[in-house]
Amino acid sequence: MRELVEHLASGRKLDVKELGLLLTATTTDNTLLQLLRDNAVRTARQQFGFGIFIRGLIELTSYCRNDCLYCGLRRSNRLAERYRLTADEVMECCSEGYNLGFRTFVLQGGEDGALSDEWLTELVGRIRTTFPEAAITLSLGERSATSYRRLKEAGANRYLLRHEAANKELYSSLHPGMQGIEARLACIDSLKELGYQVGMGMMIGVKGQQIEHIAEDLHLIAEKRCEMVGIGPFLPHHATPLGEEPAGDLRLTLATIAIARLLLPEALIPSTTALATLHPDGRKMGILSGANVVMPNLSPADVRAKYAIYENKASWGKEAAEGLAALNDELNEIGYHADLRRGDHLNFKQ
Repeated sequence: MRELVEHLASGRKLDVKELGLLLTATTTDNTLLQLLRDNAVRTARQQFGFGIFIRGLIELTSYCRNDCLYCGLRRSNRLAERYRLTADEVMECCSEGYNLGFRTFVLQGGEDGALSDEWLTELVGRIRTTFPEAAITLSLGERSATSYRRLKEAGANRYLLRHEAANKELYSSLHPGMQGIEARLACIDSLKELGYQVGMGMMIGVKGQQIEHIAEDLHLIAEKRCEMVGIGPFLPHHATPLGEEPAGDLRLTLATIAIARLLLPEALIPSTTALATLHPDGRKMGILSGANVVMPNLSPADVRAKYAIYENKASWGKEAAEGLAALNDELNEIGYHADLRRGDHLNFKQ
């Protein structure tokens, strides 16, 4: 298996079968897993040095029209506490983040029908006008090509839309009532055509997922040449059909991040909040597997617990914007530092 790592590190793309064999081997072979992670870290450092890009996360709304089996925001969860931020509240979050040094704002939310194109484009335009040098990232699910175009024209730069599962059957089993993976990929293609920096990704360890599915996901991500890759472990929420399922495997998550780095050396890859929730050192482990982005929470304090895709989400301390100094100290422990620049993909100019 070492030769597969060497092939990846040298720039050769593996096929789905080879990716599956490598992932399987890393679940039991500690030496191989460390070799894979070491090569991923070396590649990330060659591209980005020792800086970790910091994004300010603002969670716009906990309403969602979808009923995904794994998500605490699913519309069937009657126990979920729902909220929507006002435009003024979002601008206050941006102002706080800007004063702390943040130059990227990530606006994330469920697929909330109340977030009309008119409201969102006005909000994006306000952010663009008030903070002209900042990057604006959106993560608001599937919308029309017209909506994506209007948001791009208003000033949005990036869009995160995790594909969740390349395998059609697995995707459909997790997303009842939705249009299927074909519709999700059509959205991703529209975003790329419009000139967004586009993010894809998936959970590791969700019910029904096999290693060959993860290999298919990695192959698809490499094929699409996306600029951002979001990979984190599945974490259960008790008020969902998957609430009794075990969390995703840490080792397999780290191996998947490392492979994504080697497949796409210039990609922006976060060490996710889910990783930090799964393990106390999860964020550091992600960075030491090739990740180069972290996203502290800028949302108002009184809504952070309400945005509960999974339970026990880390959203305070080093996971919060106000804990930036503590986060930087943690990064220093492993030889890195916080980089507060926009951090665009290397193929994009500000």
